[in-house]
Amino acid sequence: MQRLRVRYAKRGRLRFTSHRDISRAVERAVRRAGIPVAYSAGFSPHPKISYAGAAPTGVASEAEYLEIGVTMPSDPAQVRQSLDESLPSGLDVLDVVEAGPGGLADRLEASEWEVRLPGADRGLAEVAAEKFLAAGTVEVERLTKKGPRRFDARQAVLGLEVSEGTDRTAAQVGGRPCVILRMVVRHMTPAVRPDDVLTGLRLVADFAPPVPPEVTRLAQGPLDVGTGALADPLDLDRDVTRGGEAGPAGEHVAG
Repeated sequence: MQRLRVRYAKRGRLRFTSHRDISRAVERAVRRAGIPVAYSAGFSPHPKISYAGAAPTGVASEAEYLEIGVTMPSDPAQVRQSLDESLPSGLDVLDVVEAGPGGLADRLEASEWEVRLPGADRGLAEVAAEKFLAAGTVEVERLTKKGPRRFDARQAVLGLEVSEGTDRTAAQVGGRPCVILRMVVRHMTPAVRPDDVLTGLRLVADFAPPVPPEVTRLAQGPLDVGTGALADPLDLDRDVTRGGEAGPAGEHVAG
């Protein structure tokens, strides 16, 4: 059975779609596109489609990943085109590669997030970011299915920068200043999300955005601890299918 790894984006209104609804849309699109998806055995067969590192409901993303098992060899480029055409607008297929050895989820070590804060004060945001990064621990509380849970939001944050842009929702009427937070967050248990970091900024510096934030995941993948940059998790698969194999740090080794 061939396995195909797919990177897709969740944009616009689709960011409010639940993961369950997205998985249903993907299953329908796979059937509509004529992709020869494999099915599990048993009394209730289901398509062999798995997801890795899905973003929370209400968050946009440029780096969502799934894996499809197919019953016959399929051209990744053709699958990308047909699947993208079969999905609703806002779920956009960006890349498809044939899966190499190893699990995809193991490569998703961290995420880069963009948090846009319309109407926020940049100076206050910079002070809050400095205090957050200087803190040893920043304990936050989040309500989970098992009740309230406290955890350290600081440990997972590898980088936090403040810049300024334009409020996208007001762009058509001239725009207004918008504070932008860029953060790289390591994947841990429990997961630290951008809203947890915002809670931490409020705790350490009483910084709170005046309106709900606009959150987008820009990337997720293997982490270079030295530089803090993220690599493309599908590069390792491309290396293998080109006739080489990945070295210990993702370096291509000729066959």
